[in-house]
Order: sequence, then C-alpha cells, then structure tokens
Amino acid sequence: MLAVFKKILNVVLFKPDQNRDPERYEREKDIARSDDAKQRMTLAQSTETHQEILYYLAGHDPDPAVRQAVAVNKSTPLQASVLLAKDSDVDVRYALAERMVKLLPDLERGRQSQLYAFAVQALGTLALDEVLKIRRALSSTLKDYAHTPPKIAGQLARDVEREVSEPILRFCAAVPDADLLDILKNHPAPWAVRAIAGRAAVSEKVSHAVIKTDDRPAGVMLMENKGADISAKTLEIIIEKAKHYPEWQKPVSVHKSLSAGMAAALAEFADASVREILLKRGDFDKKSVEGIAAVFRRRLEFADVQDREKEDPAQKAVRLEKEGVLSEEAISDALAMSEKEFVYAAIARRARTSDAVVKKIFEMKAAKPIVALCWKADLTMRFALQLQKEIGRVPAKDLIYPRGGTDYPLTEDELLWQLEFLGLKAA
Repeated sequence: MLAVFKKILNVVLFKPDQNRDPERYEREKDIARSDDAKQRMTLAQSTETHQEILYYLAGHDPDPAVRQAVAVNKSTPLQASVLLAKDSDVDVRYALAERMVKLLPDLERGRQSQLYAFAVQALGTLALDEVLKIRRALSSTLKDYAHTPPKIAGQLARDVEREVSEPILRFCAAVPDADLLDILKNHPAPWAVRAIAGRAAVSEKVSHAVIKTDDRPAGVMLMENKGADISAKTLEIIIEKAKHYPEWQKPVSVHKSLSAGMAAALAEFADASVREILLKRGDFDKKSVEGIAAVFRRRLEFADVQDREKEDPAQKAVRLEKEGVLSEEAISDALAMSEKEFVYAAIARRARTSDAVVKKIFEMKAAKPIVALCWKADLTMRFALQLQKEIGRVPAKDLIYPRGGTDYPLTEDELLWQLEFLGLKAA
C-alpha cells in the first residue's frame, strides 16, 4: 500500500500551493487504508483532505459512495477525473460529469495546460459512456456551452442516439465544420440534416452539403436561416433543384443573395406567387425586372394557347413548325411547365425523327446520345445541358458541359458516330 502512495507522489502533479501537514497527512493515509467506511467518507467529502489522498481514494476505495464523494469534491485533483471517468459505478461517473462541466469555464483560460488536457480526456471518456443517461446529461448541458471542447462536441454530435446528438448538432457552436460535413456525408438522417440547417451559424461549405442531401424541409430551413452563409454556387444548385422541389421556390426568391440572373432562371419555371415576389424585389435594376416579366408573359401565352387549342403535343409541334415558331424558346417554356410529351414531340420534329425515338434516347440516361440528338435538332449546347439534367436525368458526374460556356464539346465526327449508333441520319 505504501508503494501506491509513493507512486502518486512521484508521478501525479498536484496543486503546488496546498500546504502539507505531515501529521494529518499520516492520519489520512491510515484512514484511507482502513476498513472504516464512515471515516473514509469524511475524508472524501472534506476539502481539506490532501489531494494525494483524494486521488488514492478515487482509484482504490471499494465503496462507490466514497468514490462519488471524491468525484464532486472541489479539492479533488483533475488528474483523478481520468480514473473516475472509467469508474465501474454509473453514479460516480454521472457525478463526475456534472463537476467537469462546471469546471470548464475556469479551465478554458488555460487551454494549453495539463489540467485542461486531463479534463478533456475525462469528458471524452464520458461522451462515449455506455450509459445513455450520462451522455444525455453532457449533451443537454454542453449544447449551450461556449466552452465545450471541439473534440467533445464532435463526439457527442456523432452519437447514435438522437436525443444526445440532435441538441449538439442544432445548438452547440463548438462542433467543427469538419465533423458537420462528415455527418452530412455519412449520416444524413433527416433529423440530423435539419438540425444542422437550423444552427445559429452555418458556413458556406456546410450549407452546400445540406443542399446536396436533397432534404426538402432542411433546404427550406437553411434558406430561411439568417445565420446561414449560402454561396452563389449553392444558390444556383438550389434554383436547379427547385424545378422539382416547389417548396424551395419561395424561400430562394426572397434570399438576400439572389442575383438578377438567378431570378431570371427561377422565373423560367416558378409559379405566379413567386413571380410577384421577384417583380417586387427592390434590388434588381429596371432591365432585369422587365426581363423577368417578359418570361412570365411568354409562359402565360404558352399556357393560354395550350388551353385554347386543346391540341395534343404532337399536333401542337406540327402546327408551331408550320408557323415557323417551333423554337428552342418554345421548347424551354414547355420544359419549365413540365410538358415533357411536347418536348419529345418538338425535338422529334426538329431532328426529323419520331417521338418514340426521342423518348428512348432520353430514357438511356446517357449524356452523349442526348447531346448528339440536340445537335441534330439544332439546339444550343447550353440547352442540351439543361435537357441532360431535367429530362435525361443523367448522373451529375456524367454530364457533358458546354465548352467555353456555349459550344458543343464533342467533335463533329463524335457527334456523327453517336447519331449513326442511334440509327439517326446526320441531316
């Protein structure tokens, strides 16, 4: 037993300002080694007990009640918390968790100190505790704590239990972006994505990752979150997705970072209520507002003609071709209004093939055949990209983009080979 005390004295560092009383110290050693649980409890509860004795009791006392008293004793050295965090008794660990959280503000000032390292090590062990009550207690307290160590916040944010991780994901500012990005990539449960979207501050990278999950409610929350930084690139993705997620159209239309060009893109497919929002924004110049209004007028005319004529898509394509107005703009309007059958019919007329062939090409979900078909139909490469995404549903990694922003990137020989493969004549 004496060897244990010598090891404590030689290896563990304690507060240098604690005055040693040799006689009392010897008495405390005798009590700590005794079978008298009542006297040992008195030692464990007293703030006057020498720290080496408290450390010894933390690691060696057989009575959980004594070890629990040591855990809450403000004189117990932080070195002992590493032992107590692994204690076999859940109440001891729970008591330690409460003390560690209370100590964090004072320890924060010495983040580089050994004492802070001991506290973080103990909290890290507790954050992985098998008992839910302990992890839940840490989460409920640390979620609003400015002094939460990032490592601990990250551990709790990854907890498998929603009642532990959700409060941390939603409220704890200490969770590093790297952890949030990893969670969004590998653990995109809807509640986790929405908790992150609603954080008081969301960085551009994290906002982008939230949108990439395709969680619709989370997207709305993010766009309505004034503390979320959303880059222009992410806004463009939102607008593209909003064609299929109508609930995203209104929140993106009022977003402070929406540019006039983005508003024009949104106007191509948004409904009338969104039109009013875009037209009433005060941050677009007159020319931009007129352009947005023109898009809506054109779309209304398209819908009016469709209602009036009651034509089927193929008949309408034939009529517009005869009138010389089967333009890319007309196909774009139909695409914006989800008139897919007319899109097939119109492209078929321009490419001199059948609706069935056009539909089959799009159903291949392959970029090159769609691009070749658009080239034959004399459509722009930018529109070909839009058709790849919206009708062809080509995977993002396989999309073919315009060269220089406008030109077809495939050579004429490549395009002709694709047409031959599809059974289409070049001219």
